[in-house]
Amino acid sequence: MYQGGKYIKVEPGVEIFVQDVGSGDPIVFIPGWTFTTEVFHKQVEHFQKTNRVVVIDPRSHGRSSVTMHGNDYVTQGLDLAKVIEALELKNVTLVGWSFGCLTSWEYIRQNGTQNIKSLVFVDLSPKPLSTNHEQDWVEGPLDEIAAVYSTYLRDSEKQREFVTAYATDVMVQRELEEQELNWIVEQSLKTPHYVAANLFAAGMFADYREEAKLASDEVPTLTIIAEHWADQAKGFVQKHAPKSAIEVLGGHLMFWEHDEKFNQIVERFIQA
Repeated sequence: MYQGGKYIKVEPGVEIFVQDVGSGDPIVFIPGWTFTTEVFHKQVEHFQKTNRVVVIDPRSHGRSSVTMHGNDYVTQGLDLAKVIEALELKNVTLVGWSFGCLTSWEYIRQNGTQNIKSLVFVDLSPKPLSTNHEQDWVEGPLDEIAAVYSTYLRDSEKQREFVTAYATDVMVQRELEEQELNWIVEQSLKTPHYVAANLFAAGMFADYREEAKLASDEVPTLTIIAEHWADQAKGFVQKHAPKSAIEVLGGHLMFWEHDEKFNQIVERFIQA
């Protein structure tokens, strides 16, 4: 069991695993598609010295219950609200990474920003898919995204192949050691391929542009973007979340590869 590990029941038969350590103003970290609390271990180590740090395994991820229903970001927003309520968190900073950003925006859609102190969105567009991929900030051209869904999420072997390629080409800039790559891939495979496919589609078809603007208008907001698409992404953020601060750092997993720089950026932001 992790330090501070506990389970929170969000509905009959469904428990969400959280790591809850430290004291002070709460920061809630939300991992992306199929990833787990483990990915934020360097942030837990750093921020627990000054803050209460809560990290969530969303449903069907990591140590949380694997379910056949609710594998979408509307339900993840509901689950997040129940975790925040159960832990009696007030004046929260939400840090969503990748599809974890969708969970934060969905929470805002359902609950507004009254219990939010600040927001950090790590490397995801509020509209991940568009036919205008040459101008909008999207995950990729429509045909490529369709191919991932129809080809690479049909069984566990293909899921492993996809995550391996994504980790190597997009998530990390340096060459990964074999044990590091295995660690990344094994996190993802804790979510069954049929659930991963559902989450992938739910995320790709999401549109949170209204919530992105509302968030940046109402509370301090920071968007951290990977270097490989920074120019396109910065323009999109400036259009749809005009009051958000913007930082550019590393690849998609920059908070793991460049943890000291990432932690400094977030620390400066939440202390401002």
